Amino acid sequence: MTRKTAKDFDPQVLKLFDRYVHGDLSRRGFLTSAAKFALVGLTAEGLLEALSPRFAEAQQIGLDDPRLSASYVEYPSPSGYGKIRGYLVKPAQFSGKLPTVLVIHENRGLNPHIEDIARRLALDNFIAFAPDALFPLGGYPGDEDKARELFKGLDQTKTRADFIAAAEVLKQLPEGNGKVGAVGFCYGGGIVNYLATQLPFLAAAVPFYGSQPTAEETAKIKTPLLLHYAGEDERINAGWPAYETALKASGVSYEAFIYPGVQHGFNNDTTPRFDEAAAKLAWERTIAFFNKHLRS
Repeated sequence: MTRKTAKDFDPQVLKLFDRYVHGDLSRRGFLTSAAKFALVGLTAEGLLEALSPRFAEAQQIGLDDPRLSASYVEYPSPSGYGKIRGYLVKPAQFSGKLPTVLVIHENRGLNPHIEDIARRLALDNFIAFAPDALFPLGGYPGDEDKARELFKGLDQTKTRADFIAAAEVLKQLPEGNGKVGAVGFCYGGGIVNYLATQLPFLAAAVPFYGSQPTAEETAKIKTPLLLHYAGEDERINAGWPAYETALKASGVSYEAFIYPGVQHGFNNDTTPRFDEAAAKLAWERTIAFFNKHLRS
């Protein structure tokens, strides 16, 4: 099947898919609701398949790329979960100490796409660590539907404590320069916003289409923010005006970009919601932002 783009789908189908991805609509509910939007030669099941991730096709950096050193590592969990496990990626060769970046996944755990994101950061001369929030429940199961279901079983208070601990691990990493940044996507974007309210040492935070903290929590932020939003994302964008007001009131250093005409998840190149131009620009801005705040 030829890979489709968001423009190939009725906007209502994309809204239904967004609800499905975020657990507000069951698989059966999506199929029932999407049936009336089925294209010629493409059933509701076919629509779901066309919208679902294709990790292998989108992979940019190979698992065994000789320019990188990658491994799965574990650290003690302060939350009672036992261990934090994640994917740690470094350049294979570097001199001195490197800045570190915490990579926070969507609501499916540490899937191949997020691992690829970590490798991309390492090729830009960062040390990247991508924890798997699902590790206490057995880890990312290799299936997106199963991962979403597992995610519902997490104790988010414990999970947030583990992400805080992961950032603290990076701060103390012997190969690191003591500067820690964070980037996250969707659920992970919301976690990045949260970490900015909790970690005074966080040197740079880049949430992609993430849910926003309250005005009270926003007042605690000391971290420079680079915020990316999709133009066609009513659910997340509804919280942006109040967040912007709170950021200004609290004197937080921030840059915000809303990319017109693109969908929630536009940076995820495994699905048709991916927008190449917006993703390229957002990623270039992200790397420049990390270089500015983590290398000085």
